[in-house]
Amino acid sequence: MARDTGPIVKQSRREGVALAPKAHKVMAKKSGIPGEHGDKRQRGGSLYLTQLREKQKVRRMYGLLEKQFAKLMREAVKAEGLTGEKLLEFLERRADNTIYRAGFALTRRQARQLVSHGHFTLNGHRIDVPSIRLNPGDVLEVRPKSAKTEYFKNLPNIIGAANTTPLSWMKVDGKKMKIEITGLPKREEMEAGINEQLIVEYYSR
Repeated sequence: MARDTGPIVKQSRREGVALAPKAHKVMAKKSGIPGEHGDKRQRGGSLYLTQLREKQKVRRMYGLLEKQFAKLMREAVKAEGLTGEKLLEFLERRADNTIYRAGFALTRRQARQLVSHGHFTLNGHRIDVPSIRLNPGDVLEVRPKSAKTEYFKNLPNIIGAANTTPLSWMKVDGKKMKIEITGLPKREEMEAGINEQLIVEYYSR
């Protein structure tokens, strides 16, 4: 299954935002663009560069490859509503992101791995595709066999460490290891610090 396996810390420094918890500590010491001449390269520049960097930041934040991201953008253009918000909504409704948002994983990469290894069921059926888009009424649950593993036995501590904020569009039951989708993500509940209009403009060139 195709996935972005690039070094997350280097990507974080390139985009100027911590894409994973371990990147925070490194970026506190090394905040510049990676590479031998990184300190000499500026993050500013043309409007095109600003749009490109925003697109790359969000793509890497959610762990998508370029073709996957472009395909999602084309779908967002055809959907009703603001294109940028629809793009972010589609990203938020991915199975791996939902698991991350629920606090069942500390990073999106970790959540993606949990799904890929078949630890979850969707409406009673085992899934192993992280990009599956969830709809209101869907229920994600940890498989009974997986619930016996050390990782999920430690789930209460993982949820506590994740320190997630309750979201209006999902109902999380840590004890039953269950996530119920009750609505659609609101813009104010999505990732902060994203200028989705720049991404729309990038693909509108």
